[in-house]
Amino acid sequence: MQEASLYSNKELSTLDVDFVTSRGRLTKVLTTPYENLSSWLLAVTKFQGILYINEVETEAARINRNNRTESHEENIYWGYKFEQYICSDKIDGSPDSSGVVNSNEAFYTVVQTCLSDHRLLFSGEVDCRDKANSSDPPACYLELKTAGNILTDKQRGKFNRFKLLQWWAQSFLVGVPRIVAGFRNDDGVVVSVKTFEVSNIPKLAESEVNCWKPNICMNFCSEFLSFVKRVAIEDNPHVVYLFSRNPRSNVTYTVHKDSSYSFLPDWYVKEMI
Repeated sequence: MQEASLYSNKELSTLDVDFVTSRGRLTKVLTTPYENLSSWLLAVTKFQGILYINEVETEAARINRNNRTESHEENIYWGYKFEQYICSDKIDGSPDSSGVVNSNEAFYTVVQTCLSDHRLLFSGEVDCRDKANSSDPPACYLELKTAGNILTDKQRGKFNRFKLLQWWAQSFLVGVPRIVAGFRNDDGVVVSVKTFEVSNIPKLAESEVNCWKPNICMNFCSEFLSFVKRVAIEDNPHVVYLFSRNPRSNVTYTVHKDSSYSFLPDWYVKEMI
């Protein structure tokens, strides 16, 4: 895996890649074999030989977003606040937790890599870099997470089976080697901090009943991308292949032309032609 530099529109057309997307879209596919509650919609457009993958909000996701509880919003805030306590603006600086939390600031890495015979280019948000690690990206990157404090074996099993799967998938895809996690009590106070080596995370789930396996995740993702290649054959920025997956169901698709699902901007299409 290599971190790619930022490309201009013209340079992108000369890249030797099959797919352009984001880490979030790939994470949804990667974790699908063990996700029995959520559905997803992925829109695919083939343009100049490259398959672009975008996400479409499902009705269930829209309802959940519009009905977020105060507790849910509080949990999101706590995550950003933990990042503020951990990170500084400069490599030789110190964290400043007194400021207002800004959830709009973000740094993205762009990665070019392969999964089986699929050549991928995608972006992913990175929380920070380890100032004590002088390695080149992505080896110096750190992912920051928060979770509820684990007090019982049942909580530990649920954490290993579900939470760690998401954490592993997100970090694995962009090559982030370590996750620093803050475990908080019911008041949002972090009571312990633990560092996870991403390469060791799958071992933590091995002792659990119905544990997840990374090879199954990667095989499913590879098979899905092969399916997309077979289906999305018309090279037209106005044609969208909408792939749908519901819990415990197979992936299906529909085809849409000049619809609201189109997502490649006109300015981008003009620049690439």
